Amino acid sequence: MFALVTIQWWHWASFLVLVVFFLALDLGVFHREAHAVRFREALTWTLVYFAAALVFGLTLIPVRGVGEASDFLQGYLIELSLSMDNVFVIALIFQFFAVPAQYQHRVLFWGILGALVMRGLMIGLGTELIRSYHWVLYIFGIFLVITGVKMLVADDEEEVHPEQNPVLRLARRFFAVSPEYDEQKFSTVVQGRRVLTPLALVLLMVETTDLVFALDSIPAIFGVTTNPFIVFTSNVFAILGLRSLYFVLAGAFAYFRKLKYGLAVVLVFIGFKMVIADWLHIPSEVSLAIVVAIITSSMLWSVASARREKGDGRCA
Repeated sequence: MFALVTIQWWHWASFLVLVVFFLALDLGVFHREAHAVRFREALTWTLVYFAAALVFGLTLIPVRGVGEASDFLQGYLIELSLSMDNVFVIALIFQFFAVPAQYQHRVLFWGILGALVMRGLMIGLGTELIRSYHWVLYIFGIFLVITGVKMLVADDEEEVHPEQNPVLRLARRFFAVSPEYDEQKFSTVVQGRRVLTPLALVLLMVETTDLVFALDSIPAIFGVTTNPFIVFTSNVFAILGLRSLYFVLAGAFAYFRKLKYGLAVVLVFIGFKMVIADWLHIPSEVSLAIVVAIITSSMLWSVASARREKGDGRCA
């Protein structure tokens, strides 16, 4: 027992050091000065984070076994795919607030840092609920099935209405907001008074949006495993890659419009798997293969559909 606790403590500590290293390298070295992130830079970072996640998953095999490694990779792919859906909404938020390209990375950095803390708390709460009340898994499963079905029948066009966001309304009610951006600052001084900048409202909108998406993603990962280490690490790797993924996909959203149908099917599958878990166990390796097949198929469908529409002159 002592050896197991020591190993798990070492895993947690090593992972947190790795996260701090990535964040410090990102903000303190490569993005110390505000600049527009180009496609090549974003693609490089996306591949770095993806490779780091795969290497991390492989290192779990000799220490934690193939099962937990498969759970991590499955959880990571699900969270990453759901993050891609989040990326599209963030793009609409940036467009609505007309955020200059050179300031977008700063919003994403601090937004994702807040998301790490928020999801860590939600994962801790979810783990304790499941540990104390096993039937909570059934609630999560039913919720995911309903969410997946709603995604399948929802309108293709995603709309964002920041002016209707209650958190944003509350912020405007209690804090003065400057009419213009002040470089990449979240607050500034106007006529001797400290006020928020529009960039602070964008950050608040991104945070609340992530909270909404977390209500789907957290139950989904618990459908894969209830191991808090695997749940947390898969979430963190997906979130860390979200910044660079946004800039990679910024000009190619039309090629991923069908992805939501794949995500919907994945949510239904995971939810169904949670509901029947006590009667029928689906091995981690089989579940991973199914998730990969669904997501890959939806992405290929998206690309084929976008090219067909482009050929017909309907896709910008």
